[in-house]
Amino acid sequence: MTTFVDRVELHVAAGNGGHGCASVHREKFKPLGGPDGGNGGRGGDVTLVVDQDITTLLDYHHHPHRKATNGQPGAGDHRTGKEGQDLVLPVPDGTVVLDRNGNVLADLIGQGTTFVAGQGGRGGLGNAALASARRKAPGFALLGEPGEFRDIVLELKTVADVALVGYPSAGKSSLISVLSAAKPKIADYPFTTLVPNLGVVTAGGTVYTIADVPGLIPGASQGKGLGLEFLRHVERCSVLVHVLDTATLESDRDPVSDLDMIEEELKQYGGLDDRPRIVVLNKIDIPDGQDLADMIRPELEERGYRVFEVSAVARTGLKELSYALAGVIAEARAAKPVEEATRIVIRPKAVDDAGFTVTLEEDGIYRVRGEKPERWVRQTDFNNDEAVGYLADRLNRLGVEDELMKAGARAGDGVAIGAEDNAVVFDWEPTMAAGAEMLGRRGEDHRLEAPRPAAQRRRDRETERDDASKEYQEFDPFA
Repeated sequence: MTTFVDRVELHVAAGNGGHGCASVHREKFKPLGGPDGGNGGRGGDVTLVVDQDITTLLDYHHHPHRKATNGQPGAGDHRTGKEGQDLVLPVPDGTVVLDRNGNVLADLIGQGTTFVAGQGGRGGLGNAALASARRKAPGFALLGEPGEFRDIVLELKTVADVALVGYPSAGKSSLISVLSAAKPKIADYPFTTLVPNLGVVTAGGTVYTIADVPGLIPGASQGKGLGLEFLRHVERCSVLVHVLDTATLESDRDPVSDLDMIEEELKQYGGLDDRPRIVVLNKIDIPDGQDLADMIRPELEERGYRVFEVSAVARTGLKELSYALAGVIAEARAAKPVEEATRIVIRPKAVDDAGFTVTLEEDGIYRVRGEKPERWVRQTDFNNDEAVGYLADRLNRLGVEDELMKAGARAGDGVAIGAEDNAVVFDWEPTMAAGAEMLGRRGEDHRLEAPRPAAQRRRDRETERDDASKEYQEFDPFA
């Protein structure tokens, strides 16, 4: 049964915002109580939080779909809907968040580090919040905004100062077990280690972590064996330790060729050339192992490696190795730049930034893109004519219709608001403010199927006045 998972695809869905309420206050002896519809509640967020007690992504491997709760709709008597509960997902320290294209969204290091993977939708406004001097009793409310849906990939990269690399059965697990209090599985057959093991080592005044990476073989950087699955766990280390087996029973292998092979795989994987290397000649407690270590040590030192001869079984040479690692790690920590507190950067909107764009596409459709127009469309109930009119007024005040006219749009042209896969398309009819030159007499609008009553009464009065004036002019008292 799988007990360790360091890469999963997670499908997160934030909560939807609750719909606003369209309600009119009703009370005895108060026939015109006014609108009292409350706002909808905000949908819950999906947030990733680093928890050092979590060491694997196994839970998300078995349950990859996670959803926050929705906000509740508003109600009459100015009652606001309950907000959705945020969903907090604990992840191991060193988790990298990527999108499906491999772009890094966040690198989560350190206890309590958070990342909002899915933003909850806004709640819709009730008709009480939409009332104004011109619209005293709105008969509509705004819909709640849908929550964000995302497909993300979580990759775990072990946060360790030292990474032990080498062939299978080179003695890495034995070495970490005697250097620290870790108790990894140890056996005399290859690929005993199937998951990275972490141990904590104290050398003098330096405390550091050491990781035992599963054995590498030729072709590991291309996915052969277990190497590709775990090479990512050496990316964060400060120093690489080559554990070489000086008592191997395979006739076609020797420590120097093993070192060259591992270095080639690390080069193919990339990004590790700047890490200092230390070579450990293990199993010198075996007579042949000590003889081979004495033979190859001068060659390795000529290459510039610091070489240590140890025996995990006899526990010899461990103190020198641990203090040498502590020195290298202390130097790496001292050279690391001091992390400054995150600065709050405020980027005000440019003076000429309208907040939206209008583009003419090849098929003759004028596409409007912008945060506000797209959000307003999502929150509009298109089954309610008054709500559609309110949307038109908002778009007009934002300047969308002016930009459409500047782009060459004419009445009847197709206009799409939003992305191609989720857009609202309609035939554009200019309003009075944006297309006054296209209208008739003042107060009239030829786009309406029937004239407004006020305009009709005014025309009737003008007709009666003209008829009376004509009769007076034609009357001759001396006839």
